[in-house]
Amino acid sequence: MLCNGYDKVLELAHGDLIELKDARGATVRVTQGTVWLTQEHDTQDVVLRTGDVWTVERQGLTLVEAQGEARVCIVGRVAQRIAAAGSEPRIGRRIHNWVRSAWIAKRMGAVPYY
Repeated sequence: MLCNGYDKVLELAHGDLIELKDARGATVRVTQGTVWLTQEHDTQDVVLRTGDVWTVERQGLTLVEAQGEARVCIVGRVAQRIAAAGSEPRIGRRIHNWVRSAWIAKRMGAVPYY
């Protein structure tokens, strides 16, 4: 599945985490694999699988985590900021676990998809 018309294509390994800041209106498309997605101040998490398309609904921090190898396409201003930064928005496994734990605790009981 191709990402024609998308601004950024990210190849993710299991556990890779993408931080999308103030990305309301950005479109996320999964062309390979499965990702878990959560938005700041939202108790409903989203699981996207190959072929799924989803639009970020609110400002604030949106986290996208690969649940295995995945390819994600993003369109919108946030994708242009990622491209301008010149590096993939990933963080290391130790930091990733800390961020996930803090995020979940802050959201009072929401549990990520495994």
